Amino acid sequence: MKTSTLIQRGLSAGAIALVLAACDNTPPPPSAIEQLADEYLEGLMASDALMGTYYSIEGARHNRLPDNSLAGISAWQAKEDAWLAELERIGAPADIGSRDWVTHGLLKEQLEGAAATRICRNELWGASTTTSWHTWLPFVFDIQPLETADLREQALARLAAVPTYIDNEIANLREGLRLGYSAPRVTVEAVPGQVRSLIGPDSIFLGPATRSDDTAFTAAVKNVYDEQIAPALTRYADFIENEYLDQARETLAVSGNPDGEACYPALVRSFVTVAVPAEEIHAVGLEQVANIREEIQVTLDEHFGGGDVSAFLRQVNEDPAFTFDTEAAVLKYSTDALDAVKAAMPKAFGVLPKADVLVKPYPEFAESGSGEYHSSSEDGTRPGIFYIAVTDPTGRSRSNQLATLHHETFPGHHLQGAIALELGDQQHPLARYLWNSGYGEGWALYSERLADELGLYPTPLDRIGLYSDQIARASRLVMDSGLHTMGWTRQQAVDYMMANSGWAPVDIQNEVDRYISWPAQATSYMLGMLEIRRLRTLAETRLGEDFDMRGFHDRVVGMGSITLPMLEESIEAWIAAQQTGG
Repeated sequence: MKTSTLIQRGLSAGAIALVLAACDNTPPPPSAIEQLADEYLEGLMASDALMGTYYSIEGARHNRLPDNSLAGISAWQAKEDAWLAELERIGAPADIGSRDWVTHGLLKEQLEGAAATRICRNELWGASTTTSWHTWLPFVFDIQPLETADLREQALARLAAVPTYIDNEIANLREGLRLGYSAPRVTVEAVPGQVRSLIGPDSIFLGPATRSDDTAFTAAVKNVYDEQIAPALTRYADFIENEYLDQARETLAVSGNPDGEACYPALVRSFVTVAVPAEEIHAVGLEQVANIREEIQVTLDEHFGGGDVSAFLRQVNEDPAFTFDTEAAVLKYSTDALDAVKAAMPKAFGVLPKADVLVKPYPEFAESGSGEYHSSSEDGTRPGIFYIAVTDPTGRSRSNQLATLHHETFPGHHLQGAIALELGDQQHPLARYLWNSGYGEGWALYSERLADELGLYPTPLDRIGLYSDQIARASRLVMDSGLHTMGWTRQQAVDYMMANSGWAPVDIQNEVDRYISWPAQATSYMLGMLEIRRLRTLAETRLGEDFDMRGFHDRVVGMGSITLPMLEESIEAWIAAQQTGG
């Protein structure tokens, strides 16, 4: 068929290219969105430098750390602005659920969210027990690949980059103090001790040496650690202790920083992917707390002899009948539950990830956490890891162990994240790597309730734990908006969480400090879950007996970490297709 004939039939140049490509079996050229996404991803992997290691991306180099200097951050932001301008010029595809639609939406959210939150200047005050580099960067050396001589050389290069990264952090914090930015003092006081716990013969930075039988490499790692990393860790701890703490702000609310009042709504929009006013967040939280307290009261009356909800939520952390005896018992409770939830997943999903997930105790230096998930590899061969706290077992209630596990593993973060990583060519690679909190944490919280539908809380105490975790996330809406927009004190937030959560007191103390130093992230869990639940109810109502839970869940998790507005469009389109037999 000649081109001139095609033109006479009124086909566009793009359609002509597609027809000609089909005639010679050549794949069509990538779209403008696809090309821009390729360019962005290449830049992101170069800028992030750890992404390839976290996800075991084929061909990635593992020899660098991100450029956290202020000059490096500014250069990256200029690239983001250029990409966003080009994306706006291209425009959004109309075909909901298509590869280009997903790619465009993910990239748009990533770029717009990053630009909007610059007003917060997070790089100038990331000094807390939640936001400082020491809470996440060391973990990369626990998964650093070492199988070949070249990979071991890359590991040495990355280890050698640690001191520069730490010194950049010190410089950034000094500049923040000069400009009036700082973390709240209460969230920084424990940082020097945490950083110093990284120093010693069991340091996680020495981990690569313990995982290799290459004696020359082991010696080189120890030399880099002794000569460069340990002194840098000491420098940072000394800087926080001797210089930073006295200048850290006493004000808890982010409004204590320059432009802080504008920072909070920008962060809500970024984390939730929907703009929600602080007063609405507070009101939704109060409503959800009241609803969940009623659920707890029903279980309390039926199985525990009744009584006051708040008092019982405290009792489950103190009564030996509800706590563990040994660290081994804490770990076994979670590993047994993981086996049970994995067996139940085919009832709720048509597609499951290849990657397994393991439960491990937290490394000693990170023991403050209440549960934390680290991703599996892109090819599914390296399992995800769910770190749990096992120390002080007599102070850890059995009640919330299952809800936390379901949140972090199956059907929660691991299932959703591993499915995204394993999408292959179904979506652009951005769908495998990008993540937002409103969708991701909303899904994980929804998963806690889904596990209940599947019968995975076998005892009344386990169900109390489910409700306790749910009410804690509702309480976060109240506490976070209260702290950052309504003048709440730290004690006020602690008291509210103590009255409306079955979590251990030490975990509540850490929780409150986490959200003093990490404004708005707390809002994403419950707001995200409520939106996913609303969409499921919408699908059930419209489809009636034709509603397929497995099909619904596959649709929700099948496109990567899309935004909540994108999810609404996607589910509306899915419902319409089910109604027409599509």
